[in-house]
Amino acid sequence: MDSTRKTAVVAGVFFLLTEVSAIGGLALYGPALDGVEHVVGSGADTRVFLGALFEIVLVTAIIGTGVTLFPILKRQNEGAALGYVCARLLEAAVIVVGIISVLSVVTLSRDFAQTPGADTGSLVTAGETLVAIHDWTFLFGPNFILGANSLVLAWLMYRSGLVPRFIAVLGLVGGSLICASATAVMFGLYEQVSLVGSVMAIPVFAWEVTLAVRLITKGFNPAPLTQVTSN
Repeated sequence: MDSTRKTAVVAGVFFLLTEVSAIGGLALYGPALDGVEHVVGSGADTRVFLGALFEIVLVTAIIGTGVTLFPILKRQNEGAALGYVCARLLEAAVIVVGIISVLSVVTLSRDFAQTPGADTGSLVTAGETLVAIHDWTFLFGPNFILGANSLVLAWLMYRSGLVPRFIAVLGLVGGSLICASATAVMFGLYEQVSLVGSVMAIPVFAWEVTLAVRLITKGFNPAPLTQVTSN
């Protein structure tokens, strides 16, 4: 297996990891995302910590996709390739802020349990604030920024022919829809975690999974790798 083929496999594995870890993290975070119940209740700290671990894997995989693909993408357009890496790093940084906010809710819960006569109202307000921060990072990281970097990568793939065109088109559609959905959520048209929000996220999910499977099983199309397109 040559280096380019190995790069494709590693990138594909990273893409699959982003999907698995994102779903796992969101599912496990459930208790802490109800700020009131988690702060003043018994909590579910172990579950939240596991969710944080999934999110850390997600952050690592997101950065991994950008770093792994950069040597291949820069042959097609170095500026766009660098932009893709930066967008992935920004997405990861926003998610880290969300992780810290959720873990901070756990800290509040422990403080409430260990402090007799604690000001419940203040702790609940602080918990709701931290959950709100997480919700906004969830909107901007895995939606707005994900949509933007999907558009950049899909455009590079379409322009260069590194993967079959239908995969690149799926990325262009998915990136556009998730950005449009994030805008609709921001203006209150519907909730992010809702039927409509889930439907709007399907194309970008399908894009990353399809791209991952292609990279793992067949790698890049060989022709674009032997030529350099102008920036």
